[in-house]
Amino acid sequence: MSPRTFRKPAELLAASAALPFVLLLGSCSSNQSPIICNLPSAGSGTCVCEVNGAGACPAQLNEYLYTSGGSGQVLTFDIAPLTGALSGPTSTLSGPASTGIALASSQFVYVSDPSHGQLDGFSIGQDGTLNTLAGSPFSVGQSISPQRLASATNGSMLLYATDDGGVDAFSISSTGIPMVVSGSPFPSGTNSYLTTEPNGQYVYTSIDDPPGGIFGFTIGSTGALSEIAGSPFRIPGQTVANSQPAGIVDNELYVYAALTGSNQIAAFSVTQSTGALTPIANSPFSAGNGPTALALTNSFLYAINSADSTISGYSINSSTGALTPLANSPFAIAGTALSADFRGQYLYVSGATGIQAYSVASSTGDLTAIAGSPFSASGVLSLVVVAQ
Repeated sequence: MSPRTFRKPAELLAASAALPFVLLLGSCSSNQSPIICNLPSAGSGTCVCEVNGAGACPAQLNEYLYTSGGSGQVLTFDIAPLTGALSGPTSTLSGPASTGIALASSQFVYVSDPSHGQLDGFSIGQDGTLNTLAGSPFSVGQSISPQRLASATNGSMLLYATDDGGVDAFSISSTGIPMVVSGSPFPSGTNSYLTTEPNGQYVYTSIDDPPGGIFGFTIGSTGALSEIAGSPFRIPGQTVANSQPAGIVDNELYVYAALTGSNQIAAFSVTQSTGALTPIANSPFSAGNGPTALALTNSFLYAINSADSTISGYSINSSTGALTPLANSPFAIAGTALSADFRGQYLYVSGATGIQAYSVASSTGDLTAIAGSPFSASGVLSLVVVAQ
């Protein structure tokens, strides 16, 4: 069956601030009903099939980790549901030297090829196996240089990429073919990272132009982007020095951005009706040296500090979005990119030694290395997790 999108119930947003509900591939017996997972509470690794609004047979949640990077390979790893350990790589496909990888509606994976103005596309099999799409790599135009990627679904499958001075927008056909959206690229200043709002309404990019800030867009019905009133949203206290905003994440209620130049994390609350951002009290918050990439997992935020080879961890106040450093933060973990699994139980970090895997303590946010970590992989610069 084909996967479809599922929007989070509004009354559960505060309780599940960092993780979305996800509609997964699968069926209940002979009934082709979708599997709906309450992921924050699915600690046992099971989901419930939704049959005409009533809970029915259980179904196993399977997760896979995909990576891309400078090695020119796209790797697939199986994630063990009870331990978080990685098996594999179970498949290795040719791909470009890339800093961007993204998932589109649990059906397709795309890797950016900025050197050739292309996107490599792969379909996801029932067992998580990737298969190169017919026609891939896809040329997206001589003047387009897609870099970091993020996807959204608003009735259509959409893909966005950072580019020099703007955001590239693509609509994805039912067969996985990316097509440039009319009006793309959309100007946003010099940016290197972007994120999409979980319900597919907004796109945010971190911009390097002094003094630094967050550029916000509303996503239209065709995937075209319209600047949000008040954008770009400036970072308090960053009026002279370039804060160099980098990694950015959005959990629908709050947006966080790593400030590489000032060793801080900026935090904003999101106005749900417009997408406008308002700085959270006491933002920006202190981080380690040179924070770059960010990841959310349940009620915690993690930041890679590239200059001191650590990861800073924070608890997120569900009412205000404020960040509080974890008791044992920073953690002595060096990495370049990171991603959490859908349950928020595990954190994966790419580094020189391979992919490092950690279990996340639900009460404290502490990170504990998973047996067998690090798992062999070279040149990984981006990674993404998919659930089926």
